[in-house]
Amino acid sequence: MKHSTFVITGTDTGVGKTVVACLLTGCLLETGVCVAALKPVASGGRQDARRLQAAAGGALALDEVNPWHFRAPLAPLLAARGERRRLRLAEILAHVRRMQKRFQVVVVESAGGLLSPLGEGFTSRELVVALKATPVVVCPNRLGAINQTLLVVAALPRSLSRRARIVLVSPGRQDLSSRSNARYLAQTLGPARVHVLHRLEHPAQPDRSLADPRVRRIMRSLAAADG
Repeated sequence: MKHSTFVITGTDTGVGKTVVACLLTGCLLETGVCVAALKPVASGGRQDARRLQAAAGGALALDEVNPWHFRAPLAPLLAARGERRRLRLAEILAHVRRMQKRFQVVVVESAGGLLSPLGEGFTSRELVVALKATPVVVCPNRLGAINQTLLVVAALPRSLSRRARIVLVSPGRQDLSSRSNARYLAQTLGPARVHVLHRLEHPAQPDRSLADPRVRRIMRSLAAADG
């Protein structure tokens, strides 16, 4: 596999980005790929960063996985302002690019949704664009998922929106909307770009989840979408 970068973003916070990032990282690691999993910016805790660190086999120290973290559970820009700190896009890009030189694949989990402000004057969208990364958009598979997903895809530049992959994270019990969302999005965006991740029994244990052939198939498809 050539050197590549994925940015795991979403339609909101708490939609399953960490689960997807850990599964993708674990899948790549199992196939012998040298992979780094990063959450450059976090606010309200570092649990996600610790899970990513574990998923990548502890290849990086926690402060390398997550160099910028803030106490308040707010959008990072607002949390940073509360601590009288300032975060610049150039700093994040420099860190990710250092990792790109060390690893074949870099999986970056963003904070919040695509347009959630990370720092002064930039969001995860600017991060995706600057890195020319493959965006992976995570959305809960429920009523409203079609609109939310298409809004995120539309917010990306056309060259990147065409490469974006969608992961719909299904609830425990599916309803009419969760059964039809993927079908419509596949018709609109293309079937190879839309995946449905069913409810996982062990979401915090990617190795156990990857034992399911359906999960492994999705992650391998995402891993192949790097160009």
